[in-house]
Amino acid sequence: MSAETPSEADILRPVNTLTKKWVALVAIAGLAFALFLVGWAYQLQKGLVVTGLGDWGSGGGVTWGVYIGAFIWWVGIAHGGIILSAAVRLLGMERYMPVARMAELLTLGGLSAAGFYILVHMGRPDRMVTSVISHYHITVHNSPLVWDVTVITAYFVLTATYLGLTIRYDIVRLRDDLPDILEPVYKILTFGYSEAEDEIIERMVWWIAAAIIIMAPLLLHGGVIPWLFSLLATYPIWDGGIQGPMFLAIALTSAISGVTIAAAAFTRAYDWHHIITRDIFRGLLLWLGFFSLMLLWFQLQTIINGVYFPGVAALEAAHGKLHAPLYMVSMGLVAGSLMYIFAQALRPELFTKTRAIITAFAVLSATLIEKVLFVVEGFLYVQFSMYSGVPGTYVPSLIEIASILGTIGMVALIFLFVSKMIPIVELHSIEHLRGDHDEHGSTEVEA
Repeated sequence: MSAETPSEADILRPVNTLTKKWVALVAIAGLAFALFLVGWAYQLQKGLVVTGLGDWGSGGGVTWGVYIGAFIWWVGIAHGGIILSAAVRLLGMERYMPVARMAELLTLGGLSAAGFYILVHMGRPDRMVTSVISHYHITVHNSPLVWDVTVITAYFVLTATYLGLTIRYDIVRLRDDLPDILEPVYKILTFGYSEAEDEIIERMVWWIAAAIIIMAPLLLHGGVIPWLFSLLATYPIWDGGIQGPMFLAIALTSAISGVTIAAAAFTRAYDWHHIITRDIFRGLLLWLGFFSLMLLWFQLQTIINGVYFPGVAALEAAHGKLHAPLYMVSMGLVAGSLMYIFAQALRPELFTKTRAIITAFAVLSATLIEKVLFVVEGFLYVQFSMYSGVPGTYVPSLIEIASILGTIGMVALIFLFVSKMIPIVELHSIEHLRGDHDEHGSTEVEA
């Protein structure tokens, strides 16, 4: 019997249905975000002293912690997400087209969370105007923070343009089945549209995808952000050219994990098993295994450099890393995930969607832990110290922990609300799947 034919009604189901589960998820995600906003309001009132952060040196602790670690994690997810979407179009990977728009939304959500972390960590949001924007022509030359703001802003605009171009085609053809209440939004998104532009937009999207693939390793999560750390030779854990490939590997593993979780959630909620198929999940899992292997290999390189004839500070930093229980947990989660991925590659019957989701959660948790440890340990183990002993310890506060749950809730809300406005799966992917179905349908029936 042939498989069910994908249709426009399938991808419009999230837009035109309102379920109790959707409302419950909005409530849970909104509550998580609201709790963090309450904590942030308390921080604004009392100052950063309410967090686990402290003045480096005599004050004890570290000046960066969960806020910057999670910032790097979200930026990595965002950059990895748009790389995945760009690769689908640039390399002709039509197999993964049903999850391409989810990767784009993950990018916008991740960049929004990362930008929010900058505001939170600055202590006072008005400093974004008084210290960054108003003196941008000066600070852009010597401030890592301004470089981060610049990269995030540029990538957000690039991704929003990328997404905006691709949804025009969908909205025009599906307009009669979209909510009338959003008519002003749709008019803005499709302003000046004509069918003659389809071929032009297709070429524009291809070139933007090419730019993304080129920029990612050179300027984004494989370039600017790791360079800001790797050029600081006084911090042994951060020093070294391996940081670029490491950051990029972590970005891609995190993004693939995030897309897998999002795809699984929508597939289960809206019965998209014939659109986001088992083969897509298995393919994502294999790619996750490849980049997880790269991640572990780059981590091994840093450890070897830290234990084989290193400097005194580098040896102390390497020993600190190896004796940190959370680091062992992080690497253990990645290694365990990699073993399962390898096993199911050899024996396909071991694969299930549930196991793929568990693997994705494990890798996402591992990369978050690694990024926070990376930031914190950079301050704990330095080449020289103005003070006796180590700078102290660091324990995340409840506000910092709430920030992780809050930003996850914020990104979830973006997915939930956007799914009520535009199709989360591109119309092009349905047309492609339907073409494949029509071509091979008779053969499947005979089989």
